[in-house]
Amino acid sequence: MQGNTQGPLAGVRILDMATVIAAPFSGTLCADMGADVVKLELPDGSDPLRGLSPVKDDLALYWKVTNRGKRGITLDVRKPAGRELFLRLLPDFDVLIENFRTGTLDRWGLDLATLQRANPRLTVLRLTGFGQTGPYAQRAGFARIFEAMSGFTNLTGDADGPPLHMNYPIGDMVAGLFGAFAIASAMAERRRPGNADMPGQDIDLSATEALFRVLEPLAVEYEQLGQIRQRAGNRATYTAPSNMYATSDGQWISLVASSGAIFRRLCDAIGQPALADDARFASNPARVRHLEALDAVLAQWFAAHPHAHVAQALEAYDIPFSKIFSIADIVDDPHFQAREAIVRLPDPDLGSIPAPCVVPRFSGHTPVPARSGPSVGEHNADVYCALGLTQADLAGLREAGVV
Repeated sequence: MQGNTQGPLAGVRILDMATVIAAPFSGTLCADMGADVVKLELPDGSDPLRGLSPVKDDLALYWKVTNRGKRGITLDVRKPAGRELFLRLLPDFDVLIENFRTGTLDRWGLDLATLQRANPRLTVLRLTGFGQTGPYAQRAGFARIFEAMSGFTNLTGDADGPPLHMNYPIGDMVAGLFGAFAIASAMAERRRPGNADMPGQDIDLSATEALFRVLEPLAVEYEQLGQIRQRAGNRATYTAPSNMYATSDGQWISLVASSGAIFRRLCDAIGQPALADDARFASNPARVRHLEALDAVLAQWFAAHPHAHVAQALEAYDIPFSKIFSIADIVDDPHFQAREAIVRLPDPDLGSIPAPCVVPRFSGHTPVPARSGPSVGEHNADVYCALGLTQADLAGLREAGVV
């Protein structure tokens, strides 16, 4: 078993047959917490994540970090022999993770009833773009699609410009977080007294709904106030000041000073204490109404000073701020270093590779550095021989393209 074997999910066994990012990330988060996760992929190693950048010399770096802490097997469940072997595997697992289009497993003869005949206690996480029901259930789901559909992308960009996507599939990661939360919730319910033999659950997770869930006030804002929140650049239109400002030496600073006490300290920090008593800026609602005037004052102050002066002044008055960090800044930052926020994953190709640390941290548990994501079929012998298959059996299955 790889990774943290002593975390709060130790003893939970997960079979991850999902592809690309969102659902596999759910399994990886559970592996971080001590679950034993086996990654199942097709024998040809055609998971798209193996080809997504970053790739170095044909080494799939994205795969290595996103599937860390997992053992890897290959199996083509579409073939009769593969389906039979898959059903033999299931009794050894508590959870199955899949992210195929709605109805795909049914067409392969692996509907929920068949899965739970093989293992009545099996919980199945189905992570799709739009859920198992509804008129869009059959649509393919990609991060940028459900970012657009959830309302998230409509909030990103300048007020007078087009909506913008991030250069990162944030929708996948949010869905993955909900997936891990769902698995942990199901396992917590099973661990309640008297529930050890409860039937497995079918978890229907829509990635679009997951991203919409974190946009919590939009619906009530629309219904009760008739407002449709729109893009506002780097400004927050619900609190002020909360924006990004450029220093004289070209650094960008994100600043938040929305409470009355912090705003008064900010006025002192920039040498304009009288601003705090200006009726336009005396409360957060007033500051929101007069955003343009307030931002003009702050932008002028930032533009007149280099980053070092700005940082010293804001730190002296305990103002929440940060320059905009790149990954290079994160690697060099003393706080990230002190927290060991970047860990080293043992890797057979590169020695070790950096990745984010386990989050959150539990007292009494010291995570063991997980190994990077497995190579194609790396643990076939370990997993299948535990079922009673021989090396000759495996050789025959390889020849037939089943594993």
